[in-house]
Order: sequence, then structure tokens, then C-alpha cells
Amino acid sequence: MPPADVPEEVLTTPFTDYLLRNAADDRPAFTCRTFPGPADHTLTWPQVLARVRGVARELRRRTRPGDRVAIVARQDLGYVVAFLGTLYAGRIAVPLSVPTGRTGRARIESAFADATPTACLTSKDLLDKLPPVAALAVEDIEPDDTEPPAEVAMGDPAYLQYTSGSTSRPAGAVISHRALVAACWQTTRCYHADASTHLAGWVPFFHDMGLVLLIGTPVFLGARSVFFTPMEFVRDPLRWIRLLAEHPGAVTAAPNFAFDLTAEAVGELADADLSHVNSVLNGSEPIRAASLDAFHRAFAPFGLPRTSLKPCYGLAEATVFVASAGDEGPTVTTFDGGEPRVSVGRPYGQRIRIVDKEIQVSGSNVADGYWGRPDRGDTFTADGWLRTGDLGFVHDGQLYVTGRLKDLIIVDGRNHHPQDIEATVEAAHPAIRPARVAAFAVRDGGGEGVAVVAGCTAPGEDVETAVRRAVSAGHDLPLRALWLVPPGAVPRTSSGKVSRAAARDRWWGENGRHG
Repeated sequence: MPPADVPEEVLTTPFTDYLLRNAADDRPAFTCRTFPGPADHTLTWPQVLARVRGVARELRRRTRPGDRVAIVARQDLGYVVAFLGTLYAGRIAVPLSVPTGRTGRARIESAFADATPTACLTSKDLLDKLPPVAALAVEDIEPDDTEPPAEVAMGDPAYLQYTSGSTSRPAGAVISHRALVAACWQTTRCYHADASTHLAGWVPFFHDMGLVLLIGTPVFLGARSVFFTPMEFVRDPLRWIRLLAEHPGAVTAAPNFAFDLTAEAVGELADADLSHVNSVLNGSEPIRAASLDAFHRAFAPFGLPRTSLKPCYGLAEATVFVASAGDEGPTVTTFDGGEPRVSVGRPYGQRIRIVDKEIQVSGSNVADGYWGRPDRGDTFTADGWLRTGDLGFVHDGQLYVTGRLKDLIIVDGRNHHPQDIEATVEAAHPAIRPARVAAFAVRDGGGEGVAVVAGCTAPGEDVETAVRRAVSAGHDLPLRALWLVPPGAVPRTSSGKVSRAAARDRWWGENGRHG
């Protein structure tokens, strides 16, 4: 799978140079859409630079080069300015979510303990909700017209991208300035994006997909970013579709569950022209052929081209981008009479190899290990490859992801991918909610087996019987335990994936084999 290399001029140009270039043109840069309304709040490129300089000035007064700066702010223009201002100041950004709920607070506390930030940039109404650290409200920082950018080496850390924790405790992937610009170039190369392209969506900024697509790539291109919050998407998924219709040529991205939610809501869409959508990326969690089909059936009457659907694959340790479908759109293949598998396309600007069924990646976008772990652990090989922990194969030049190495369930010497079991459970009964099922390996006196936590709208004996029979017939496996819970109770990571590790800890850890 020979890819094009990232050009040397890209790998030697500091990210802040693009900010300075863009400020020469008084065009819209970042637009935050709020509800009710909607109301759009926009900063032009000169305004972005002035506010970024103000942030950099304040950080230089309070921190030193090499210090980490946590960003715990609402998804608005302040978050954009905080992240870019930290890089402009030559400090190491730590983009995080707001501290909502037990899981959100635990994630922030874990990241603070690992990164030990010296300062925190936040929203004014969150000042009293943070771990003890010197905090600055971004809204209170005055713009600046003269502050110069820091001189940084391209190999210096730009930020720490904390992994979502779907299979293990979150860790901070060290993303260099070189890796950031490489990932931005890969995005623009794959989707033919330029300064006229709109980057649009709602994926969270603290997640690698949202950070690179909605903040990094617009700066790299001098393009416009238009965004709103994940919560506003959940309240009305069609807000995403309306945004795409308003901005022809848009590139957008979301996890697979969002495609299901939006397709289900299509009956409420009165009118929209989606014929000019550039690319709708589907990534960050396992991609279902049924979800792609349902999404296209729902929005084809509004002109959405099937070729605009771009299944893709990435991970925090690769900054974000690894592979994507191109102009051809989604490729779905059925192998040996099994379930249809969705290709995640080809790499751009990096290399892929398969070692013992594991996908490994090499390229200038790969992280420089994990923060505070100089041995680089088992994830980064001595010869410069990233072990993704994902299983897959290449067919006709396209990459297919089949599961997680750490999630493999081995019973009686046979390998079972949890994704396959989860798909069987979802199809077993209408009361089981899609993308709300976690299957995981468990061990007790009877050896290793499989347990399932399933989000269910109407739990009952008939549902449990249907699920157990389906798993037994489809996989020749008895369920060691089955919990039918409210759909919202199934734990998810910060990026929206079902967290099998958290489900195992919560149910099997507490109840053992008494489920």
C-alpha cells in the first residue's frame, strides 16, 4: 500500500506560521453556533490571532517552556483560542473535556495527575469546578497585537492527546508539532480540501477527530470551521444535517452511532440540499454497513451522494489519521459468507503493515510515545512502528479492521471478536438498542467465557431468552452472564464508544458470576 509522503516543506513549517499567514486576510475563521436560535458567533482570522496572542502573553507570565497547560473549557470560541494560544506560547497543551458527571470528573483528575499541568485555561463558569491549579478564564484575557510566536523545534511536543480509555486507563500520547502538521496535510490530501472548504461538525475538541478536523485543519488551510456542541447534536441530530446543507463543500466527521441517530430522525427534516457535501467521515468506532446504508437511504432524497460517505480509521497515537475511503466512497465486502465488512480505505502520507493480524503504522504523524513513559511501552516498536492494538487485514489494497487485540475473547481455544457477538445481540430482539451493547471476556472457576451488558428499552424474560439463543446459535457460546440495563447505563468513552473495560469492571467486577 504505497502512500505519498508528506512533503518536506510541510514537516519543516511551524503550525503557528499558518496562523500568521491567515491573519493577513480578513475572512471568517471560526464560527460557533449556539441554540436556541440558531445564533452564529464568528471570529475572523485577524481576531483569532489577536486573541491567541493575548493568551500567549498571559501564559508566558505564569509558565515556562515545557510546562503543560490544561484546557478545560466549553466547546466554543474560547476553547479554540485557548488551544491555539498555548501552542503559540510554546507550551504543551492538554485538551480535556468539561468536568460533568462522575466519569468526566475522573477522566480530568486522571489526566491532571499524569500531565501535572502548571496552568489551566477554562470557561469563566467552570473556575470553581477544577482540580487545584492556576486557572485563567479565557473570556477575561485581553487581545494582543504584538506578542510574537514561540520558537519551537518541529519535534517538540505540541500537545498531549489523552486516549479515550475504551480498553485501558487513559494515557497522554505526545503529539509533536511535526505530527500535527502531518495529520492536517493527510486530511487535506485525502479529501481534496483547500481554503474554500468548510470544516463542519460537532465532534468534541478534546477528542483527536474534533481537534484536528475542526481546529487544526482550518488553521493549516486558512479555511473556515463551523461547529456546535455534542450535546446540541444529541438534542437534535438534524442540526448536523442542516449545517452541512448551509455550507456546500463541507467536510465533516462523526462516530458510527451518530449515523444511526441521524437516520432515525430524518422524518423531521423538511428540506435540505446535500448534493454538494464533500465528505462525511465515519470513524472512531466500529463501522457498520447497515448504518451506512440507512444513512444514505435517509438522505439520498435530499441529494446526498453515496460517494461522500468516507469510512475511515485513526487513533490518538497517530494524531488521528491512518486511512480513509477516497473518491470512490464506501467499499463493503462479504468474506466467506460472513457479515459484511466495511473497508476503511487506504493510508495517506504514512505506511501500514500487518504483523500477526495486528495493524501497525509508521509515519511522521505518529506520536512520540506516552507522556512520562520514556520506555514507550509495548505500543511503539524499536524500529519506529506504532502497534495499534487493532486487528485487521488488507484486501485489494484496502484496509479492513476486524477488532481489538486486547478485546479478543478466547473460549476453548477459539477466538471471538466482541464486535461480532455485539452485532448478534443487537439483532436478537427489537428492544436491544444498537451501539449500546458491550461483550467482554470473563473468567471464573469454569475458565474463560463471555458476558454481555446490553442497553434494552423493555427488559424481560423474552428478551433474555432471545439474546442467549442468538449468541448460542451464532457463535456456539453460552453467555456466562447477561445484564439488560437502560440504554444510557451502558458506559461509553469520551469519544462515544462503548467501553467494554468499564462495563466489565462495573458489572462483572461487582457481581462476578452472579449476573
